[in-house]
Amino acid sequence: MAKYFEGIGRRKRSTCRVRIMKGSGDFIVNEKPLEEYFTRLGDADIILAPMQAVDYSRANYDVSVLVKGGGVTGQTSAVSLGLARAILKMDPELRSTLSRGGYLSRDARSKERKKPGLKGARKAPTYTKR
Repeated sequence: MAKYFEGIGRRKRSTCRVRIMKGSGDFIVNEKPLEEYFTRLGDADIILAPMQAVDYSRANYDVSVLVKGGGVTGQTSAVSLGLARAILKMDPELRSTLSRGGYLSRDARSKERKKPGLKGARKAPTYTKR
């Protein structure tokens, strides 16, 4: 088996494991090609941005992704972070380039919990004077 480098990415309720290795350019997400799994316009660009930032050609690497939980936006960001972390393990000298692009920062924003007495996280019941 070929040697691979692994990165874990998380965003909102999504978690993913990204494995990158030298290869022929296959980008597989949950056993489907990248463009088939992430069909929204621009999602593939967001995911591949860390590779483009460090001038890695997609054709030279095989990437295997297992992503679970959340929705499309969370999964997209999780895969992007996981890919950046895997690239960093492959070549630690690229840290400054990836950091400058913001690819190594985890977006900690998530859904705020509902509080008692409120309709949602912040929306209060309608005020009635009488």
